[in-house]
Amino acid sequence: MDLGQLSYFVAVAEERQFTRAASRVSVAQPAVSAQIRRLERELGERLFHRDRRGVRLTRAGEALLPHARAALAAAERGRDTIAALRGLLHGRLRIGVAGPVDRRLAETLGDFHRTHPAIEIVLSNEHNEPLLGAVADGDIDAAVIGAGAHPLPPAVRARVVAVEPLVLAARRGHPLSDRKTIALRDLREHPIITLTRGSGLRAVLENACRDAGFAPRIIAETDELSSLVELAAEGLGVAIVPRSAVDQADVAAVRITRPRLHRRTALAWNQATISPAGRAFLTLADAHFSAAPDGSDAT
Repeated sequence: MDLGQLSYFVAVAEERQFTRAASRVSVAQPAVSAQIRRLERELGERLFHRDRRGVRLTRAGEALLPHARAALAAAERGRDTIAALRGLLHGRLRIGVAGPVDRRLAETLGDFHRTHPAIEIVLSNEHNEPLLGAVADGDIDAAVIGAGAHPLPPAVRARVVAVEPLVLAARRGHPLSDRKTIALRDLREHPIITLTRGSGLRAVLENACRDAGFAPRIIAETDELSSLVELAAEGLGVAIVPRSAVDQADVAAVRITRPRLHRRTALAWNQATISPAGRAFLTLADAHFSAAPDGSDAT
């Protein structure tokens, strides 16, 4: 079993077709088929079910896939580490972000690209939970997440880099829109719109309402923060959002004072799997994001 065979195996498993897999790894399709057959002989198990519609993994193939991915990732990190010893950073930077790409992240990535133009940047947008899982598994180098909303996997460290208050967004003319401040418990009977499960903002809302002794009356949810503000502006319900999200929106913003709620943004990484490119990214990110108030790690 060698890395070439494993790369062909992963390509076929992900593409579900030998022809597309061959195109992906830039070799002829018969060569991919031959290497997969050789791997199956070495392991003594069939790895794929083959039929006219394509291919799918057998139980043995499903068992092998995460190990094959881990081996390829480890080899890539090894190559990058050796290159870093020569002062050359190359390869791929894999960054996840929970929510939209804001100015600070864009500036960090811009600086990174100018400093390390040979590195390919792969940016993925997801909710907190899947991002933390990807960091823990070594699938991405680092992630910009909402801190404190979800527990960190054991392998993951996180550093709070920005804190922003949350406010109540309500349609102008809404019964709550003329208030200067509001207590969270006063929202017990009001319809609320929020982000889908798995997002940090949804977790902050549900955790705070639970601590206040009630479950939020959620009547609509969306994947995007901008859509959430637009729905609040149309009066579908009220929303608890970061203050910056309402700066340019036609909604009333009411301060939440009991308790005060905040969105804490953190950088998360796995010290055991992060690549040299990922470490370089973290160094640059510290220069663009504000430091945590107490300088401590998130837990």
